[in-house]
Amino acid sequence: MNRIFRLTAGHALFIVAFIAVWEYASRQGMLDATFFGRPSGIVVYLWNGFVVERNLWNDLFYTILAATIAFWAGSIAAVLVGLVFAMLPRVHKACEPYLTLLNAMPRIALAPLFLLWFGLGIGSKIAVAISLTFFIVLSSTVAGIRGVNSDHLVLSRALGAKPSQIFFKVTLPSAVPIIFSGLRLGLVYALLGVVAAELLAAEHGLGQVLAYLQST
Repeated sequence: MNRIFRLTAGHALFIVAFIAVWEYASRQGMLDATFFGRPSGIVVYLWNGFVVERNLWNDLFYTILAATIAFWAGSIAAVLVGLVFAMLPRVHKACEPYLTLLNAMPRIALAPLFLLWFGLGIGSKIAVAISLTFFIVLSSTVAGIRGVNSDHLVLSRALGAKPSQIFFKVTLPSAVPIIFSGLRLGLVYALLGVVAAELLAAEHGLGQVLAYLQST
């Protein structure tokens, strides 16, 4: 407990010291406030946006909404496809080269195409985020199912378990921890994908706010 407290306190002190040095350097002219800003200015802007004028709540809502939809849509599709690949290895083998090719494509660089196809609304942001989330969750699902202990599968068959029983009582429970690791990462990438799309062009969202602040 003491070790955790010391570690947390150390991290907190480091962050406070970093912010203090940043603020001091900016006020003394050692850092150009145009490029680096000031922590106090950021706090004032957030206070005005969320408390005084309340205009940032609308942008935050649109960003979270798009990220949530993209995360659930991409994750559900990825898990279902991963389960199909687990039950039909030949299908997985046939699709794997195409999925590898698609996964190698830089989706952020292709974001302008999504904007052309889906417009400036929420659809383009969701599409970009899904393209990032899907492959991450799919990879973790396939890896989790492939990583099941073969001895458990052999023992289950020896005890007369049916394929469906083996899948739901042995394979799936063993794969769940890895699948959830992919889901956590997929949530992060869903948010990153939405903000990246908003930075390029959007009507609402935190990315649009960042793009505006960069241009002023």
